[in-house]
Amino acid sequence: MTPRLGLRENLPQFTLLVGLNAFVGAMVGLERTVLPLLGEQEFGLTSKTAITSFIVSFGVTKALLNLVAARLSDRVGRKPILVVGWLFALPVPFLIIAAPAWWWVDVANVLLGANQAMAWSMTVIMKIDLVGPRRRGLALGLNEFAGYVAVGLTSWITGFIAGNWGLRPYPFYLGIGVAVIGLAASVFAVRETRGHVALESSAAPPLSASDTPGLGRIFYVTSVGNASLFAACQAGLVNNLNDGMSWGLFPLFFAAHGLPIAAIGVVKAVYPLTWGLLQIATGPLSDRLGRRGLIAWGMIVQAGGIWLTVLVPDYRAWLAGAVLQGAGTAMVYPTLLAAIADHAHPQWRASSLGVYRFWRDLGYAIGALLSGVIADAVDLDAAIHVVAALTLASGIVVAMTMRRPRA
Repeated sequence: MTPRLGLRENLPQFTLLVGLNAFVGAMVGLERTVLPLLGEQEFGLTSKTAITSFIVSFGVTKALLNLVAARLSDRVGRKPILVVGWLFALPVPFLIIAAPAWWWVDVANVLLGANQAMAWSMTVIMKIDLVGPRRRGLALGLNEFAGYVAVGLTSWITGFIAGNWGLRPYPFYLGIGVAVIGLAASVFAVRETRGHVALESSAAPPLSASDTPGLGRIFYVTSVGNASLFAACQAGLVNNLNDGMSWGLFPLFFAAHGLPIAAIGVVKAVYPLTWGLLQIATGPLSDRLGRRGLIAWGMIVQAGGIWLTVLVPDYRAWLAGAVLQGAGTAMVYPTLLAAIADHAHPQWRASSLGVYRFWRDLGYAIGALLSGVIADAVDLDAAIHVVAALTLASGIVVAMTMRRPRA
């Protein structure tokens, strides 16, 4: 079949990839409510830095493999990387269920980081390949919508299961089914999209062999060589920095104030559900209004939600804070991906997205380490305040430095 660009022209395959990314998100949602409480209550960990170590292993692995997966997909194709990503997911729930020591959980999250780097990256890149340059914001909004709605629903489901039947093993049985279905769909139903890249490249200014940059040059340009791309990379890093703090510390913060596990699961679900649902609107909105305003204000709204959570110790305020943090992240997440794609030539766009995702997902590790160290040295409240301040500062940087791409 001759490749054609466009959402309507590729609707069946696009829809499949949206559904598949929901399964990718569900693998992360398994841990959002349960793992920090598991570390504290079943493994007896008192150090917040030790408890958040699983996020560090996840974030570092995901960040590094984002670079490798995206670059490799330009050479061997998107589908093989997607399939390998799901192979990494299969052992994760079994390791957590059987873990006799916390380092087993860290190992499981190395594998989960590999799964997310490969599987989520490929669903992003393949959707961009399919729709072409005009509908990137919509495509990425739908992709992130599916992934983070699944994160939220799975966070709520696992919190409910844990509240009624314990932190292990029952919440993680769900992950076994998710991994098996995700792998089967990737092997038997997903089609390669590199033909669509070739079609789009034929309409773009041609690159000679000498003009095609290596990974080192792409890394430099995407990270610091272009002011707009730098603004996007630092915002992505700080966005996931505050998400890493939320993942690791908020369940402990809520539990310290006496909130039951099932109710913690509700709060932890509201944040990614809001994030996921609103991306249906914010993705295409960025196509119309531009990227900078949504990103800058999104970071500021996130900061407000984090501060509300720590300043007002009340369940309703925590729900409102989760809504604000989710709404701000929805404004930022698909828009940052689209902003990176705006500035990259189709022939090296996947590699540039990989560099951005390296910085963004390194934020998980930095956020977990930073917030864990501050929580151990001072207290949970101080760690949350610092992360909120960094989020606000990041939004200001975007407002001052990001520019529109050249037409």
